[in-house]
Amino acid sequence: MLFSLEQELPPVLPHRAEEKAPLLKPCDGTSPPSVLNPSLPSSATNPGTNMTDSKYFTTTKKGEIFELKAELNSDKKEKKKEAVKKVIASMTVGKDVSALFPDVVNCMQTDNLELKKLVYLYLMNYAKSQPDMAIMAVNTFVKDCEDPNPLIRALAVRTMGCIRVDKITEYLCEPLRKCLKDEDPYVRKTAAVCVAKLHDINAQLVEDQGFLDTLKDLISDSNPMVVANAVAALSEIAESHPSSNLLDLNPQSINKLLTALNECTEWGQIFILDCLANYMPKDDREAQSICERVTPRLSHANSAVVLSAVKVLMKFMEMLSKDLDYYSTLLKKLAPPLVTLLSAEPELQYVALRNINLIVQKRPEILKHEMKVFFVKYNDPIYVKLEKLDIMIRLASQANIAQVLAELKEYATEVDVDFVRKAVRAIGRCAIKVEQSAERCVSTLLDLIQTKVNYVVQEAIVVIKDIFRKYPNKYESVIATLCENLDSLDEPEARAAMIWIVGEYAERIDNADELLESFLEGFHDESTQVQLQLLTAIVKLFLKKPTETQELVQQVLSLATQDSDNPDLRDRGYIYWRLLSTDPVAAKEVVLAEKPLISEETDLIEPTLLDELICYIGTLASVYHKPPSAFVEGSRGVVHKSLPPRTGSSESAESPETAPTGAPPSEQPAVIPAQGDLLGDLLNLDLGPPVSGPPLTTAPVQMGAVDLLGGGLDSLPRGDVSGSPAMGGANFAAPPAGTMPANLGAPLGGGLGDLFDLAGGVGTLSGSYVAPKAVWLPAMKAKGLEISGTFSRQVGSISMDLLLTNKALQVMSDFAIQFNRNSFGLAPAAPLQVHAPLSPNQTVEISLPLNTVGSVMKMDPLNNLQVAVKNNIDVFYFSTLYPLHILFVEDGKMERQMFLATWKDIPNENEAQFQIKDCPLNAEAVSSKLQGSNIFTIAKRNVEGQDMLYQSLKLTNGIWVLAELRVQPGNPTFTLSLKCRAPEVSQHVYQAYETILKN
Repeated sequence: MLFSLEQELPPVLPHRAEEKAPLLKPCDGTSPPSVLNPSLPSSATNPGTNMTDSKYFTTTKKGEIFELKAELNSDKKEKKKEAVKKVIASMTVGKDVSALFPDVVNCMQTDNLELKKLVYLYLMNYAKSQPDMAIMAVNTFVKDCEDPNPLIRALAVRTMGCIRVDKITEYLCEPLRKCLKDEDPYVRKTAAVCVAKLHDINAQLVEDQGFLDTLKDLISDSNPMVVANAVAALSEIAESHPSSNLLDLNPQSINKLLTALNECTEWGQIFILDCLANYMPKDDREAQSICERVTPRLSHANSAVVLSAVKVLMKFMEMLSKDLDYYSTLLKKLAPPLVTLLSAEPELQYVALRNINLIVQKRPEILKHEMKVFFVKYNDPIYVKLEKLDIMIRLASQANIAQVLAELKEYATEVDVDFVRKAVRAIGRCAIKVEQSAERCVSTLLDLIQTKVNYVVQEAIVVIKDIFRKYPNKYESVIATLCENLDSLDEPEARAAMIWIVGEYAERIDNADELLESFLEGFHDESTQVQLQLLTAIVKLFLKKPTETQELVQQVLSLATQDSDNPDLRDRGYIYWRLLSTDPVAAKEVVLAEKPLISEETDLIEPTLLDELICYIGTLASVYHKPPSAFVEGSRGVVHKSLPPRTGSSESAESPETAPTGAPPSEQPAVIPAQGDLLGDLLNLDLGPPVSGPPLTTAPVQMGAVDLLGGGLDSLPRGDVSGSPAMGGANFAAPPAGTMPANLGAPLGGGLGDLFDLAGGVGTLSGSYVAPKAVWLPAMKAKGLEISGTFSRQVGSISMDLLLTNKALQVMSDFAIQFNRNSFGLAPAAPLQVHAPLSPNQTVEISLPLNTVGSVMKMDPLNNLQVAVKNNIDVFYFSTLYPLHILFVEDGKMERQMFLATWKDIPNENEAQFQIKDCPLNAEAVSSKLQGSNIFTIAKRNVEGQDMLYQSLKLTNGIWVLAELRVQPGNPTFTLSLKCRAPEVSQHVYQAYETILKN
């Protein structure tokens, strides 16, 4: 579950939706009542009371449990109460007092509310470890649920929900049903939350007993707190069952929720607002009506209520026309509450700033006049400073740029290194965003370079490179100043930026060859980023000044191809080498091509993700800037949300869960995808128009033995390149034959796409990895018959390789084998052939062919196989787990456009991420090893020094699994992301990866 900005009560007290302590403090400043004096109001809990409670925590004497037992059975009520307090004190400090269970339960039969609360507290803590004893308390619950005092009725139903013991749940249904229809609203609101807790223990029971319908009825209750708790309970249940339409909201029920909104407590308001955010109004008039009734919540003292209200308004504003007067009024009303959030303590400021960052990206006009509140204060913690800086740049415009630049220049002289770096980068980002300020920004950056502070100089050079990209032929006069600082650069990014500048403007720098040669001396010690940039820069220099730099380019190509282990560097080296040796004119057109201007903001969140995050304002997702599916683990499905379609768009209004997420909303700035973003950088080199066919289903697809990537380079004719014309008449040799990969001898007619074709054919004859045989059935369990075995897949056929050993004193014969129904329909394809009787101490080896056309039944775990083996002595049963890779078929290599379309089509909640540790292989070894087991690499990219392998595999039942494997050179831990329409197979596919790669 995603929590609003709140935290749960300490674990001693059970979780109750109606008692949540806010992270953003409640307005009344109350504190919870004393654990030991639950009957006392919180105001009575003062240091004096704590002093009297401390006696219960005094050190133990010999035979303490025995003494407590005697006191618990005392006839005096006061003595009994004191004893229970001592028991609770011992329990609180971690002592085991479960031995006193029957004695404490006996104390339940009392009219004293304080004693009853203490006993119930004990019961909640120990019922799980003493389920048989807990049944003793059932009668008291049933009786207490009919007590004339509503506090006791509510206490009984609350405790029932917290006792997570299956045996008891069925006894609690009748009392719970009565409490749900109780005359007192306090009892009803407690019972509503109890339904959610009971659903967590036994969902089927709750559905059978009709509690969900009763909960839905409570949404129409006359008491606002009952409504709020009913909504909270239904939302919680709906989260664990995303497919069920429990909160079936309609205009009538929405009206009831909005009426309750004004009267319930702050946390009740949050539950209702979160529920409203999941509603899809039928038209813009309804959306406006809801917005008008939610707007007063913006002035609430609790920041969590404010953020929940902002979420509802941001979502429904999508449906309002921008021409409406109400739209501009709403924009004005949203700014003050967001500004007020920034006057809280730093931690709350940070949460508010992370949410504002999303809001500003979606609707910058809300806060465009509020720039000053984001100016950094001297005593702000670093995390607040950096976040404020980010928002300042997003709000920078021609109107306020002078003010912003003056601030940023001030920040660049601070003492905090991280902050200074970000401030210098911010000046560069302002230059790119606001063209009129570019000249001012460049002169500011030059002033900062003159300070000669190492890290300031390096950051300035990185951002000046981007300014050159945005405004070509405008500010190149500063290159001389940059070259003076060449020796002080020690960070890879700054070195790479400087090398790019020298290569790009080589014709303007007289000694460009000397400068680049100085970098070349320590080529193998440089980072990959610098090596790649240096290779490109020297090739650019050669194309601009061919006669002077031939030796230099030969040297760098040789270093990159023959002396380097990095496949990306080698590939780029070979491409340049081939280009230069076959067609210098084409090389010039490719390498010196005009570059597109860089986008204004390269760090914007991708529009569809931004829309989803707006739906999660006020939750952890809005702080992490990641969708919940990226960090919420466990079986609970996370619903994929998106904003409603804009008014006047052709899309029909759908519910938030099903609204299309493919089309970005209107008026979003163009975004250069972040490098880590799979969909942004995956195979973009050679993708044609998007696939228009229907998305892949899980039904089996007969692909046949077809090379999905069109044969790759292997099918192209080999060409001799040594006789190609050399550049400018110079003798520019082709790369030596011994150093070229086999399939690079072909002309490059196949386009860059072919360079990523790691395998020409489909499937492999080498066969997948076979685990060593393990003992499945020990002789002592099978009257002397021992069975060992393993599974293998060779050239498309699966077999079970068995070793039968007779350790009995009699001959064994008449063997037969049978499988129970299993998840993938595995069954013997032929009888078990043991050609001669098995004599004592004799062993026979048998390979039993299998097929996948048997009966299917989902097993737990998924790869469990139950086997029966019969011989002349008896029938024996055993079960074993088969490795999933024996089910990976040979035609599992997906066409790359289909891969991209399918990856986008599979919901994000189906993505699972795993770590593969202690695997010291490089990307090429990993790829070939996996291909042996029918896991095919579609493409490979290098992103920020990481090798990214994009892979596909198909199971025998037609289920496709798509994978992204990140391999960091020198790091033995790999990150594996799997996407599949049947997410339950992901864990087993990961185990298959681990097994194959580690053996």
